[in-house]
Amino acid sequence: MSTAESQFEQFRADRIAEVTAPRGALALVLTQWDQPGEPIPDEATALAGFPATAELTRLSRPHIDSGDMQHGYRVWQQDSPAAQAFEGIGSYDYDPNWVITGRFEFVDADRVVPFEHIRDGGALRRHAVSGDLVFTHEGTEYRVEALDTTLPSGPGLQLVFADKTNGAESYGAGRFLYVQLPDLGRALKTGDVLPVTLDFNTAEIPPCGFSNQMNCPLPPLRNRLPFPVRAGETKVQYAEGFSL
Repeated sequence: MSTAESQFEQFRADRIAEVTAPRGALALVLTQWDQPGEPIPDEATALAGFPATAELTRLSRPHIDSGDMQHGYRVWQQDSPAAQAFEGIGSYDYDPNWVITGRFEFVDADRVVPFEHIRDGGALRRHAVSGDLVFTHEGTEYRVEALDTTLPSGPGLQLVFADKTNGAESYGAGRFLYVQLPDLGRALKTGDVLPVTLDFNTAEIPPCGFSNQMNCPLPPLRNRLPFPVRAGETKVQYAEGFSL
């Protein structure tokens, strides 16, 4: 087994550990948001009716319409119905042809782009997208919008994409791909171009594939690739008869 294949197998094992963790996506059984100005329920009230092992975490965000601060909470249950029915994560075999060299073209640190989310009923939320992610597939150049994010190893990008495998072969709402940015040792400025590697073998099913209480961003039109990406995770495998 090559080094790349060994790293892929480690990625697969890490993903199982991630989604089955006490606060992994499979454990999320409730996301509740209060309207701005409403009293925040205490922990006992929020956890009423849940098992004693359930855990509570707090959330806050700007309200999608007013921009006022909105508070909420999540309830986690490691032995949730989804966790009990979980049998694995389907995946394509490792394919070195899906490790693609591309580039990130920095535009503006304050640039934001609207993204639809799966639980927002078509409304849009704005995310930091400070530049364009560019790569070539079979001779055609594609320019996509990737969200700014922080990876364990430093600054990176989160590509929310769709492709021709969605639905029949892979998760219907699209997949995520995380891309590491190189460290220049200084702040980026307009016009900077950074080499990046897109390893589609590490494409992930988004958290909403493991819990219907997750509110994942959906691929914008620009990120809907007109070809099949037969690499990375495909579908969550649940026991027969189980559905989110």
